[in-house]
Amino acid sequence: MGNKKEQFVAKSFITLVLTASFLLIQPALFGQNLDDFEKRLTKFTLSNGMKFIVLERHEAPVISFFTYVDVGSVDEVKGITGLAHIFEHMAFKGNQFIGTKDYKAESDAMAEADSIFEEIKAEQRKGEKADKARIEQLEKKFSEVRQKAAKYIVHDEFEEILTREGASGLNAFTGNDTTGYVSSFPSNKLQLWMLMESGRFATPVLREFYEEKNVIMEERRMSENNPQSRLMEEYLALAFKAHPYGEPIIGHMSDLQTLTRKEAVEFFKKHYSPNNLTAAIVGDVDPQEAKKYADMYFGALPRGPVSEPVETVEPPQLGERRIVLKDMAQPMIIIGFHTVSINHPDNAAFDVLNDILSSGRTSRLYKSLIKDKKIAVSASASGGFPGEKYPGLFAFFALPSRGHTNAECEQAINEQIQLLKNEPVTDDELQKAKTRVRAGLIRQLGSNMGLARQLASYEVLTGDWRNLFKRIDEIDKISAADIQRIAKEYFIEKNRTVGAIETITEKN
Repeated sequence: MGNKKEQFVAKSFITLVLTASFLLIQPALFGQNLDDFEKRLTKFTLSNGMKFIVLERHEAPVISFFTYVDVGSVDEVKGITGLAHIFEHMAFKGNQFIGTKDYKAESDAMAEADSIFEEIKAEQRKGEKADKARIEQLEKKFSEVRQKAAKYIVHDEFEEILTREGASGLNAFTGNDTTGYVSSFPSNKLQLWMLMESGRFATPVLREFYEEKNVIMEERRMSENNPQSRLMEEYLALAFKAHPYGEPIIGHMSDLQTLTRKEAVEFFKKHYSPNNLTAAIVGDVDPQEAKKYADMYFGALPRGPVSEPVETVEPPQLGERRIVLKDMAQPMIIIGFHTVSINHPDNAAFDVLNDILSSGRTSRLYKSLIKDKKIAVSASASGGFPGEKYPGLFAFFALPSRGHTNAECEQAINEQIQLLKNEPVTDDELQKAKTRVRAGLIRQLGSNMGLARQLASYEVLTGDWRNLFKRIDEIDKISAADIQRIAKEYFIEKNRTVGAIETITEKN
């Protein structure tokens, strides 16, 4: 350990490096100011309600596209959990014109399969009185009809067309709050993207629906065999007794087994109308050309119902909740507290606190649990868990090291929480954290895709893409008193949910 002067010089150097990094990144992204940035951004809304955000960045002849669908697992209800995720898979199957050799014949076969599946469900609902021989007969016929439909399919044609034309980074994801579709193209393929993406939502064909359900059910089984995944699902179900943040994104197995293609189509019609879509286009793009093609291809999509926000509000927690899973696995502990959504004034303070607690080797959790006490191999914190659109959790995570326990980690985390309540964070600690949070936010915006995702997300979640940049100002205003206040207000025993894996040597 060096003397105080050496420590001061080292700290000053780290602060200088972080500040310099921030200043180097900032001009590249913003130009001279936000006004200059806004000059390169065009936002427009089609008559059917679909929004487009177009940002010009002509440094390279590429464009990144991000389609934000304002629907996630939070919009499902009991009985259809997993549908948002299933449709994400379906969106790559093509439409009436792509992915089929004979759509009429394929459609007839799919309709027949749907009818047989409904018969199977009806018989299974009889429970003990169900005719097992009839179910077996129907399942055989169901398999035959699906094989018949499969003869008309041109597998992966949708993706192959895009890849052949230079697409990269083709992907999609389903979260609690949103579903997103991402891709990047050479800049001369703007019209192709408009054609293909609009077709994906205009005339989707949920082909191979039952086959894809089987794939997802296998994912579900794999998740059930993973102790940490099991803990996470059980933990969220305990933390949220009313709000759908407590439901698994992948869905419950019984729902996956009984979901029908008809239910998926109804879900699509309800949530995938153009007025629930926001497309961000960033790169070497002409905004006027983008608007022309948007009108041409997306303008014909009929306006549908607006996705209403979830009305269920998680009630205040009245006492600590705990769950312990006993397994032949590594111990793990999660300690979470109900907090706020992205639009709450305290949200920026939680971002800064998250950095103070778990960003790098100088963070409080690392120094306490890993470096000094040596009781954990991993220790971190995270806000906005499992989502940001609605009030979620600020959670602490720890994996005990060999010979140490969840109880030791929990005590050490509680000590850090108490320290936050009793003593304001130091000015040096606060400034470093704010610099890192600002720099981290800006680094996310260093690529076309990073910009596209953040612009669309902030537009939908907060109502204005400009809030992405106001966020930096909000972070700058956070004080040590703000950090101490939120710790005292939110990190209280009755607001706490604890989940753990306790290691056993053999299963009963």
